[in-house]
Amino acid sequence: MKTVFITGGAGFIGSALIRLLIAESDWRIVNIDKLTYAGNLESLGAAGKDARHIFSQTDICDRAALDTLFAEYPPDGVIHLAAESHVDRSIHGPGDFIETNITGTYTLLEATRAYWSGMDEAGRAAFRFHHVSTDEVFGSLGTTGMFTEETAYDPRSPYSSSKAASDHLVRAWQHTYGLPTLITNCSNNYGPCQFPEKLIPLMILNALAGKPLPIYGKGDNVRDWLHVDDHARALRLVFERGATGATYCIGGHNEKTNLEVVDTLCALLDKLSPRADGQAYAALKTYVADRPGHDKRYAIDASKIARELGWQPQETFESGIEKTVAWYLDNPEWIAHVQSGEYRHWVEKNYGARS
Repeated sequence: MKTVFITGGAGFIGSALIRLLIAESDWRIVNIDKLTYAGNLESLGAAGKDARHIFSQTDICDRAALDTLFAEYPPDGVIHLAAESHVDRSIHGPGDFIETNITGTYTLLEATRAYWSGMDEAGRAAFRFHHVSTDEVFGSLGTTGMFTEETAYDPRSPYSSSKAASDHLVRAWQHTYGLPTLITNCSNNYGPCQFPEKLIPLMILNALAGKPLPIYGKGDNVRDWLHVDDHARALRLVFERGATGATYCIGGHNEKTNLEVVDTLCALLDKLSPRADGQAYAALKTYVADRPGHDKRYAIDASKIARELGWQPQETFESGIEKTVAWYLDNPEWIAHVQSGEYRHWVEKNYGARS
């Protein structure tokens, strides 16, 4: 049985990837997560209880703890998702982003390099370090054009700058030390189990609570939306079959303005969970001052991963967003645990003996 380390496995994308790998592969997974405010092992569902899932509450900045894990569970690869990821938080408190996204990635690279250097020749050749990044490192697009693997970096926020720095570190460890690395840059993810500070779950939960739906500026900023399960499938393909040293852009082919996203959510909620007072959810829309340095438009050309690995998103925005709204309506317990903070105690009750 082969073993993969997944950092950030209790996060939104990491938990989706673990659910996929437990359901559809024979990988043994060592889930390394510090369990910050957005880390929620409840999101793993049944996968978290599978015998092939091993959880370690570990900070990727802790070199000694990482060395212990490499010695105890010798892996065949690492998929690195652990990161601070919310742009607004990075604007108000960039320090955590520098620490986790830059220092943490450096520490993980060094721990991985020390372990990899001690492997036999066949093990080193088969090993891979897959770094999961974002399209935000490329900056902002105008009304035309798309990001590709050759797009120059131009990060605009503390978050995107910290991710750009981590991308550069990964490439440097490939070129300087020969560590076999892969990098993926994805567009905006959405789907089940997303922490409710992000646009789509925030709007769903605010709407259901009858709270205002805050929209930055005119709501005309454009994002390419990618369902998290499509992203998980792409990550598995890249990790297992991608060319060492390569970069792959992963996008959903779903460009929407923020206003279009909110209007779609309101229409779906009108249909699936009408308000008791009979009013439309769109009446809750509220326009607020724009975010500082708000990038205008992101769009990804995902033709390379389609051409080389045969990946295409299975969800359209219409199919994915309806499934997402339905999931939040069908999982009030998960929502209640997140909103109350109970999910922090849930890990102690369910994973205490394995942490």
